[in-house]
Amino acid sequence: MYLAIGSNLGSKVINIEKAKLLLLTNNIKIIKCSNYYETYSWPNKNFPKYLNIVVKIKTKLNLHNLFTLVKSIEKKLGRKKMRVNYPRICDIDIIDYNEKSLSSNVYNHKVTVPHPRMKTRNFVLIPLLDVCKNWVHPESRENISELISKFNFTDLRSIKVL
Repeated sequence: MYLAIGSNLGSKVINIEKAKLLLLTNNIKIIKCSNYYETYSWPNKNFPKYLNIVVKIKTKLNLHNLFTLVKSIEKKLGRKKMRVNYPRICDIDIIDYNEKSLSSNVYNHKVTVPHPRMKTRNFVLIPLLDVCKNWVHPESRENISELISKFNFTDLRSIKVL
């Protein structure tokens, strides 16, 4: 299982580290963590830049309960309801759940794994490559190297390891 964690408000590294600590204190084992990556905010590059990581985790929680937990962690860290793609203290997305293709409705919110837009996000795939070089997309069956090779040069240059 893989989670993407990002922040573009406040002390970004501290926000991400607090999110990791809250995962650990809720019986989520972090197996491996990527490097930190900095990217421009999307779609508005005028917003603060993001820091992003991907963590490989182990948990006994089902998809529904894992989603509920990550949303509660975001809220504990100070995430407020904002417009889509607006800056946030913490954003945690479930990228992959046991290499399965699943959907669940949680409080009128549809949760889908693998994350539906992950294939187009360099800030997810590059950190995911750090933690799992042989990861394969559960639906398309493309390996991570194939997915990354589809990015253009500008997309790849717009992400920076810290």
